[in-house]
Amino acid sequence: MATEKSKKLFDRREKRVRLSIRRKASGRLRLSVFRSSKHIYAQIIDDSKGATLVAASTLDGDIKGKIKTGADTAAAKEVGLLIATRAVQAGVKEVVFDRGGYLYHGRVKALADGAREGGLSF
Repeated sequence: MATEKSKKLFDRREKRVRLSIRRKASGRLRLSVFRSSKHIYAQIIDDSKGATLVAASTLDGDIKGKIKTGADTAAAKEVGLLIATRAVQAGVKEVVFDRGGYLYHGRVKALADGAREGGLSF
C-alpha cells in the first residue's frame, strides 16, 4: 500500500509530466493512461473542450475474451490497439502520449506500442 509520501511524490511527478505535455502539445489531443494493479485504462482527451473522445480498457467486452488477465503487457497492448482503432474511426491520427506519473516501461510502454501499431502517431 502506498504511503502518504510516495503518493505526494507520484502526484508531483504526474503534474510535472502533464505540464510538459501541455507546453509541447500545440493543440493536439492527449492519450492519457491510468494503470491499476488489475487493469489498464486509456482515453483520448480534448483539453480545449474538456471532453473525452475515445476510451478503452481491459474491462471492455471487445478485449475481455482475448486476454487472460488485465494486469500484463499483452492486455496493455490489446488496449493500445483497441484505442487506436477507435480513434482512427473517430478521425484522430495524432496525439500526445500522457504517461501520467508512471514510468515509460512495462504495461505503459506496451500500451503505447499497441497504439502506434494501430495507427496513432506520437
